[in-house]
Amino acid sequence: MIPLALSILASTFIFVLFRLFSRYSINTLQAIVVNYFVACSCGIIGYQNSIELSAILNYDWFYFTLALGALFIIVFNLMAKTTQVSGLSVVSVATKMALVIPIGFGLWYYQEPLGPFKAAGIILALVAVYLVSVKKHSGVILQKRNLLFPVLVFMGSGLIDTSLNFMQNDFITDKSLIPIFSSTIFMTAGVIGIMILVAQKIKGVLVLESKNVIAGIALGVPNYFSIYFLVEALGSDLLDSSGIFTLNNVAIVVISTLLGIIFFKEQLSVKNWIGIIMAIMSIALVSLTAL
Repeated sequence: MIPLALSILASTFIFVLFRLFSRYSINTLQAIVVNYFVACSCGIIGYQNSIELSAILNYDWFYFTLALGALFIIVFNLMAKTTQVSGLSVVSVATKMALVIPIGFGLWYYQEPLGPFKAAGIILALVAVYLVSVKKHSGVILQKRNLLFPVLVFMGSGLIDTSLNFMQNDFITDKSLIPIFSSTIFMTAGVIGIMILVAQKIKGVLVLESKNVIAGIALGVPNYFSIYFLVEALGSDLLDSSGIFTLNNVAIVVISTLLGIIFFKEQLSVKNWIGIIMAIMSIALVSLTAL
């Protein structure tokens, strides 16, 4: 339970930082790129054994981490594009509803049991994250010509969580390798991010600012631990992956929303509050499967 709780807290802290990014006009791409290298450094520091590049290259999961690191930065850019063309509510719904993908994968591929409490909890969770994420009384407004971007965000976000679950179950038999496994993912994303920044520099649209670097450093630490503890939770005997992803996503949604009310004076609609109540109910139902 402790690794899951720590992953939720780290992910929630990321939410707070992103809200502060908008307040202080932080260039999110620059901060994200710096964040990946900081997160990578956290993994290297946390790895207790000596690091041998040749050994890392020979791990079964190495090439998967390269693909996953690329997916990290691709999904981020898709989220930015979706926000521009469709708004923040659409991005929020697409990313949070994506939990259905790793849940479905766990039920199908690993034959995880689906009892009545868990089934009811998962259904409630899906409805809850939608209701909480929508910050417009009329719901999500999405034009057909812009449908591709949120669909790609939905699929990409779900694929990231599913891949983490798959690699943790099938490739990371030695849990001491989690730090270096996570670092490889972040390093790949960071290198691709540098390429994007170089392309911007060539086009003459890149303006580097120290505040973006500082923001990236602040983001990198919780980002690393959100992944590290999630992978650790997936390898625990607390719950199967469908239960872990349900509790993780729903708890992040609820806590982030409550922090938004307290610190950022967000105004919630009746629909949002109903979603929070349903989210708490879903957590209770899924938690019953662990008893």
